[in-house]
Amino acid sequence: MSIEQRVLTLTDENFAEEVENDPRLTVVDFWAPWCGPCRLIAPVIERLAETYAGRVKFTKLNVDEAPATGSAYGIRSIPTIGLFRDGVPVGGVVGVVPESRLAALIDEQLTYHEVE
Repeated sequence: MSIEQRVLTLTDENFAEEVENDPRLTVVDFWAPWCGPCRLIAPVIERLAETYAGRVKFTKLNVDEAPATGSAYGIRSIPTIGLFRDGVPVGGVVGVVPESRLAALIDEQLTYHEVE
């Protein structure tokens, strides 16, 4: 499966359909092409998308091309990695963090949802 198939590109137009109306745990990478740290975290997101394929939806949103969505969610710094379930933010981190920390956040949400 290609990277494009593992990490869906979001826009202002498709954000509601792909994130807000999806009950699955969804990871949103808020980024911009000029952002050096964003380029550092991108391969981490791609590896996690492969690891969690079929269990977690991975997406990315270029905040320069989708300013309404970034603004609506109060994105002030990038990269911001947001975790959403049923369209509601349930966690996330700002900046470049180790892959293990992102995996732990995802695992926590997956475990929490299984317990409910």
